[in-house]
Amino acid sequence: MKRQYIYPQNMRTSVKLWFWSLRDIIILGIALAISAVSWAKLGLIFPAALTLVFGFLTIRLDDFSILDFIKRAWSFFIGTQQYFEWKERKRHG
Repeated sequence: MKRQYIYPQNMRTSVKLWFWSLRDIIILGIALAISAVSWAKLGLIFPAALTLVFGFLTIRLDDFSILDFIKRAWSFFIGTQQYFEWKERKRHG
């Protein structure tokens, strides 16, 4: 019997599970565990709120997330220096 293997079209894509990348799923799992313990033992709801916000910001659609957009916007507007060079054009005619 001959086996057939099906591979994705682009082998460089990141591993995804539902709407998150595998790295984000691991971070969310750890954060949820910490949030549940802090809520049950200390009555703190703030870590759970942060976990939900992180989960919302890392939802991936078409390999792009809101968190990626925020990081790139921060880098463009605040994080790195913009350099512009003005030159006078010579006019022919």
